[in-house]
Amino acid sequence: MQPIKYILIFLSLITVPITYSQVQPNVEKSGSEKILILPGAYLTGEYLNLLKDKKVGIVANQTSVINQTHLVDSLLSLGANVVKIFGPEHGFRGDQPDGKEVSNTTDPRTGIEIVSLYGDHKKPNQTDLTNIDLMIFDIQDVGARFYTYISTLTYVMEACAEKSIPLIVLDRPNPNGYYIDGPVLDTAYASFVGLHSVPMVYGMTIGEYAAMVNGEKWLAGGKSCDLKVIKCANYTHSSRYQLAVSPSPNLHDMQAVYLYPSLCLFEGTVVSVGRGTDSPFKVFGHPDFVIGSYSFTPKPIKGVSENPPLKNQLCYGQNLTEAAEIIEKKGHIELFWLMEAYKILNTKTEFFTAYFDKLAGTQELRQQIIARTDEVTIRKSWKPKLDIFKEIRKKYLLYPDFK
Repeated sequence: MQPIKYILIFLSLITVPITYSQVQPNVEKSGSEKILILPGAYLTGEYLNLLKDKKVGIVANQTSVINQTHLVDSLLSLGANVVKIFGPEHGFRGDQPDGKEVSNTTDPRTGIEIVSLYGDHKKPNQTDLTNIDLMIFDIQDVGARFYTYISTLTYVMEACAEKSIPLIVLDRPNPNGYYIDGPVLDTAYASFVGLHSVPMVYGMTIGEYAAMVNGEKWLAGGKSCDLKVIKCANYTHSSRYQLAVSPSPNLHDMQAVYLYPSLCLFEGTVVSVGRGTDSPFKVFGHPDFVIGSYSFTPKPIKGVSENPPLKNQLCYGQNLTEAAEIIEKKGHIELFWLMEAYKILNTKTEFFTAYFDKLAGTQELRQQIIARTDEVTIRKSWKPKLDIFKEIRKKYLLYPDFK
């Protein structure tokens, strides 16, 4: 490896701004000093030597960038032998719509085979891992249990453990990593949108989460993965990290990222969260929600939401864009919108779908909403399991915690 390449990468990191809808530098203030937060992928000097003489597989998507250059391209330019790419939900380039199965393909830029982990199988099989000496996982998470990248991570860890292949997780800050909230999953409701007994918002980076999955023996058969986490620089759990790239087609901006943990529960109901509009996960509505102050009509959008709920139906509801700032400051899941929507719509339609309990990770929340249980009582019912989780979480933190 040539030292000059390290220097060029470092210079590019400090001179080119990171943007996501607008320029939003990831800077934490400490008195008058400004400190730049860097994801693990940027710290190439921490892991390049580990790739020497190895055939490398990379689990990545459009968020796997070093500044404005994709990780795969960066590593190839530095002499790494990348032999296979693995893509999660939405595909390697992040251009596949929600829920759509993705096929295997070849990256036209590099000629490297891309194996889909959201197609006919979600876990790498023995053939997929043939001739791979080491795996890298570098995907931006948003810190909500039902966001499927942590399930992909778990299956990759299991496959690596079974084949005795080391895994390097290049850690990235969690934009919702400054709080913990929601019901803890009952494993009776485990699925790809929630595999483990963690709350809806778990307050961990993806590297910390990987360490927890390993340490708590949550991999199939109690196996352990040969895991190394490349830590972020200058991150703490009090940070408000601004994403550089949209993490999935329907999270367009930071307002949607902050609202997502609260609004995703609507996906287990008859209510639309704006898929098929220019404001997904910032609005909610339904044709019979006639007292709403906002209206929208979901339409198919290629590569984003091609068959959105309530397609072509005029929906009334609320635009919650301004509420994102409140959540960002307070750090909690907002239940009010869900509870009020149920009160208005439950006599007009079958409000909940079978998917709701999987998203909530329990049947109790649905039962509480039907019984008109007040929010204070609902939150109290979460506390015993949340307290247990918080003690588990402490063992795997890599960064200073929020207070």
